[in-house]
Amino acid sequence: MITFAKKYTLPMASIRDLKKDINYVLGDIIEAVYLVEGSNKQDSKEGSAVIDGAISTFDELIEKVNKKDVDDRKAHLKEVRKELEIKAGALIEQLNKIG
Repeated sequence: MITFAKKYTLPMASIRDLKKDINYVLGDIIEAVYLVEGSNKQDSKEGSAVIDGAISTFDELIEKVNKKDVDDRKAHLKEVRKELEIKAGALIEQLNKIG
């Protein structure tokens, strides 16, 4: 059984770095699904659900990062980073149930 870390902790940095973190974290989760499904030699509905969740989370978070009409940009980006950590943790928990 393959177990993945349950929480990503990411430091606060620039907007560009936040976008990269979103891409890398969710991309790693998708890659992990492929690894689990490859080791089981079958595709699963649960794996597809994790991949769909990662893609929709990516779209949602990038949209929030690009949002310009916020009062406190720094606080807004901190919330986006926090949301990334929470949602990535939930996706990893789903992934751990597959394997």
